[in-house]
Amino acid sequence: MFSNSSKDLSLSWQNLLRQHRAIAVIRTNNLNLGLNMAKAVSAGGIRLIEITWNSGRPAQLIRQICQELPNCTVGTGTILNLEQLQGAIAAKVQFCFTPNVNPILIQTAINARIPIIPGALSPTEIVTAWQLGASCVKVFPIQAMGGSSYIKGLQGPLGSIPLIPTGGVTLDNAADFIQAGAIAVGLSGQLFPKNAIDNKNWEVITQKAKMLLQKLKPFSSI
Repeated sequence: MFSNSSKDLSLSWQNLLRQHRAIAVIRTNNLNLGLNMAKAVSAGGIRLIEITWNSGRPAQLIRQICQELPNCTVGTGTILNLEQLQGAIAAKVQFCFTPNVNPILIQTAINARIPIIPGALSPTEIVTAWQLGASCVKVFPIQAMGGSSYIKGLQGPLGSIPLIPTGGVTLDNAADFIQAGAIAVGLSGQLFPKNAIDNKNWEVITQKAKMLLQKLKPFSSI
């Protein structure tokens, strides 16, 4: 059973997701590019930013974004083991995604009072993650399961579990996932086209962020 404090932590995180609905996922080996990518989506209105731990110098990038974008909530993802999670906690992450269900990582994050969102795919994995104390569950890769129709299909038996689909969410279908019952969505490549990054055309990324939020605005609790 979760403690009252862990329940409160999860509820606060879920309220934040209902307000913003979208998480920008940044993966890069270049510190400067990562900072500019974060600034570009922030300029477009996105306030939830995930830096994957397999980026170059993720702890430094997270600290720098937190310092330069204090209005954003900055977390990490692709955490695979306890050593990585401890490094993320030391970097003062504000939420954490994992690609799988790992009881040790879930409990460690709960103890550190950091929202933890494990990755799951089947109903069994989703329920297991939730019962272990996850703040939400990431449904990944959603494209492999047919997209928003899978989220909709889960609502009958598992509608009380807040789900965040990733791995196949686009600007065009993001609203479909929220309408199907997801609490929020995570996007990476769709927000950060390679040619825009190569050409350092940050305005393209800012405009994509604005376009995404406009599509999600009817579902936002702001």
